[in-house]
Amino acid sequence: MESIDKVNGTFGKRPIEQKTNVSSAVIRRLPRYHRCLGELLRAGKLRISSAELSAIMDVTASQIRQDLNCFGGFGQQGYGYNIKFLYNKISELLGVDEGYNAVIIGAGKLGRALAATHMFERRGVNRLAMFDIDPSVIGTRIYDVPVYSIEELGKFCKENNVHIGVLTVPKEAAYEVTNVIVEAGVKGIWNFANMELRLDNPDVIVENIHLGDSLMTLCYEIKTANEKREQND
Repeated sequence: MESIDKVNGTFGKRPIEQKTNVSSAVIRRLPRYHRCLGELLRAGKLRISSAELSAIMDVTASQIRQDLNCFGGFGQQGYGYNIKFLYNKISELLGVDEGYNAVIIGAGKLGRALAATHMFERRGVNRLAMFDIDPSVIGTRIYDVPVYSIEELGKFCKENNVHIGVLTVPKEAAYEVTNVIVEAGVKGIWNFANMELRLDNPDVIVENIHLGDSLMTLCYEIKTANEKREQND
């Protein structure tokens, strides 16, 4: 079998070359590539062409090649992509092996649901703890994640090198909690607080998640599809 270095030119022998002007759209497609390639690996597939990947992902083959070329290119004409190699390189781009530490702030229904998933460890993120104001849950473990008082949040983040704060608190408390964790050195915030969290600090990255927006998008797509069917009847 051809070696990975031969299949991928010299790319495997040097660091990833990321262009400075990579669009947010390309970046947001990377997790889709990662998920799709992981499924292909588990199915025992060894290599894939951009055309085959296009059919699976519903992204044009040209777009796939353009996306991957933003990071130096990974394939070879006539061979396609070595799936394991590409999966590992995208894992590297996404920081899967960086060992990021996260805390979940808010032990309500959403916080518990996030704690229950294997999503964090599968993406290389360590769930260290949860924080809440409810005395009945403080000192317990939720899905094997220890729950601490919110009063300990800043100290814990400083002492445990926390990189990511997952906010599942009421929106009224979002900025107060954010100020605490940013002061403690947290550089990434995954915000489920049902409000648009905006910070002046350029060193802190905020990802605002609105589950309702996704649901409304689905409703729009259903409505549009129904209207098209009615027009064709």
